[in-house]
Amino acid sequence: MKILVLNAGSSSQKTCLYNIEENILPKHPPKPLWTGNIDWTVAKDHGILTVKANNFKQKITINNGDKAEAIPKMLATLIAGETKVIEQLSDINIVGHRVVHGGTKYTEATKINPEVKAKIAELIPLAPNHNPAHIQGIEAIEKVLGNVPQVAMFDTAFHQTIPLENAAYPIPFEWVDKGIRRYGFHGISHQYCANRAAEILNQPLSSLKLINCHLGNGCSLTAIKDGKSLDTTMGFTPLEGLMMGTRSGSIDPAILLYLIREYSLTPEDLNTLLNKESGLKGVSGISADLRAILQGIKENNSRAQLAFDMYIHRLRSQIGSMLAVLGGLDALMFTAGVGENAALVREKACEAFEFLGLKLDKTKNESSPVDQNIATVDSSVNILVIHTEEDWAIAQQCWHLFTGK
Repeated sequence: MKILVLNAGSSSQKTCLYNIEENILPKHPPKPLWTGNIDWTVAKDHGILTVKANNFKQKITINNGDKAEAIPKMLATLIAGETKVIEQLSDINIVGHRVVHGGTKYTEATKINPEVKAKIAELIPLAPNHNPAHIQGIEAIEKVLGNVPQVAMFDTAFHQTIPLENAAYPIPFEWVDKGIRRYGFHGISHQYCANRAAEILNQPLSSLKLINCHLGNGCSLTAIKDGKSLDTTMGFTPLEGLMMGTRSGSIDPAILLYLIREYSLTPEDLNTLLNKESGLKGVSGISADLRAILQGIKENNSRAQLAFDMYIHRLRSQIGSMLAVLGGLDALMFTAGVGENAALVREKACEAFEFLGLKLDKTKNESSPVDQNIATVDSSVNILVIHTEEDWAIAQQCWHLFTGK
């Protein structure tokens, strides 16, 4: 069976096509037949679509004005040219979507119908950088593939196990009753990495205390105990918590009141400021991309250095918070674009916890590790680098729903 997966981020659209036998679900992620990734961060006026299939790679420029046609253009490469892997788009049996915000309603993968689609749209104010892209993806599939079954897998679902004392905010409780609470995000990634950690360590997931650092353009930590989310840094929206690529993370809420009163900023102004112009980009004045920040540091750019130092300080601080929640730690995990590829971030994050007996093997850390333990042999805590496989986790759930197995 052919399973198409759409994974829309705040600045990207990652898509892949799996071919899986209906009677056998592989234990480990198979290589997709085809992948298509759209990156909207490379330039101000256009994005780059990169398609890979049949040992062939091509890049296509997509102007910002053509964003609505980006997914149809990407899907067209499935059936034409050097990247053709199927005869017709109707060969696709089911489509899975990563959806960032599902509120408290959805705790598992769910077949998309008008009610589900309406709920995703209703939650746009809580995930303004993500849920609109999910709706766009769902509607693009409806337009191109018609009535093919579509499935939503929600980033918030894994965090439904967070106890109320960790999820509620210290505001009048009637607002908690109205849904203002910590939801948590990146749940598909956190759950996948927890399961993969248990495999790597050859220990039951139910016996492990884990902190997973999902560090990409968006960043979050999750404290995981007995395979369940106990606490996480993102909250009511994906804006809370760590400093990110373009997002501020947690700041004093009175700053917003000040900006409204003294500078007459509107809600739209604040949304742009906090979600799109802050974080690494806002502090450095260079880029949201950590690679550009590190290059700026090499060029003695003081604001690039400040942005990196702030990023590490906040990462260490939040790891400490998750440690306190767990009351111990078996493994510290790094995943996603920065977590998997930035050896310096891992090194600096781990330095602060050497007093706990957590020891990083610098040689292993700098050897581009994938699904490996990079702690020294005498470290009291495992340090894992895990390649997150959100797409495969979504494909697995699609397989289960399609086959009924």
